[in-house]
Amino acid sequence: MNRLVLTNVNLLDGENPAVRNRTVVVEGDRITFVGAELPTVNDGDRVIDLQGRTVMPGLATCHYHATMHSGTQGGFAPYGYEYPAPYQALIAHRNLMAALQQGYTIVVGAGSAREIDPGIKQAIEDGFVLGPRFTPSGRELSTTGHANDTTVPWHWGLPELGAARNCDGADAFRYAVRDEVKKGVEVIKLFVTRGHLVPGSNDSMEMTPAEIAAAIETAHERGVLIRAHLAGKRAIMLAIELGIDIVDHCDEMDDEVIAALVETGTFVVPSIHYIKLFAQSDVRGPEVRAESMRNIEFMCDALPKAEAAGVRLLLGDDYGGVSLVHGQYGDELHTYIDDIGLAPLAVLRWATRNGADLIRRGDDLGTIETGKLADLLVVDGDPSVDISVLADQNPMAVLKGGEVVCGALPDMQSA
Repeated sequence: MNRLVLTNVNLLDGENPAVRNRTVVVEGDRITFVGAELPTVNDGDRVIDLQGRTVMPGLATCHYHATMHSGTQGGFAPYGYEYPAPYQALIAHRNLMAALQQGYTIVVGAGSAREIDPGIKQAIEDGFVLGPRFTPSGRELSTTGHANDTTVPWHWGLPELGAARNCDGADAFRYAVRDEVKKGVEVIKLFVTRGHLVPGSNDSMEMTPAEIAAAIETAHERGVLIRAHLAGKRAIMLAIELGIDIVDHCDEMDDEVIAALVETGTFVVPSIHYIKLFAQSDVRGPEVRAESMRNIEFMCDALPKAEAAGVRLLLGDDYGGVSLVHGQYGDELHTYIDDIGLAPLAVLRWATRNGADLIRRGDDLGTIETGKLADLLVVDGDPSVDISVLADQNPMAVLKGGEVVCGALPDMQSA
């Protein structure tokens, strides 16, 4: 089998600082060599001198609403019913392709309309369409009257909303989890507390402890991940104790919460870029702006502590929401690095090693090592020094399983 030989590489392996003058060899869909010396070149090998460009693992975005369409162009409609299902599938695929083109070879769902995510996952895996490695989500689960259940008048009589599913009682949550998994969902989403910018208190919970426990237990029995929108500390601590896999937002991540996250290895997606936008604008009114500013100020203190303590942090935000357009994923990198002050290498680890570990594929993905799948980015510059070379422009080339799926490699020469 002919090999792809990348020489004169600035290697950013997903774990360590960049190292210059390295060679990476890909055979089929796997990395077969990483080192300083140039291996013997065989007839038919494709040898490319990258002239110091960076090779790094594909990125992971781990809070993704594929069916959300920024600005609700469909007009006022129930959450998840803004468009017909075929239209939503096209929106989802377009969004996933935007992620792939920007180097996100792993995408993890955080709630979507109807059964769109599992269908798109099947189409990608069957080779019918191109896309990233996709962990599909489904309807968010919560109780009658929760925040997204009140986005349309009750007298419309909808049995459930397009992207939300109401459950009341532990048995109802067990059934809902089983049913979502039957339809192909691989990460269950719970709506435990109020959402960002939704009126109310972070202290209130929209699910009982018994309901949360039943959902988590059932998801794990079925072998799938489970995540929850969690703002208040009481709910965060309870969900961690009960075994939640992913805490979304984690607004009140104080020292006690950080310690619990480290002890259990629970993942966190802070998703603060969206909040930063509202902290900088009065588009939602002065009260929302003030709350957003308090949230950002808190996270400016909490996130460096969490990173230093070893919390397993992840990238991902509520793209598709009003004013947060799918495809602007690089802005999130700037928020963590330029505004919060985290080191680029630390944030890149969230997007490489941690993302692969979340989907339980750390043995295959997330770092550049011999034997792993060749999901690679070629970047014109070093993002561990200047994040803008990755955040503000697409990678020169995106490889998935050793195949260039977006962009192009420099002119190649064959041995």
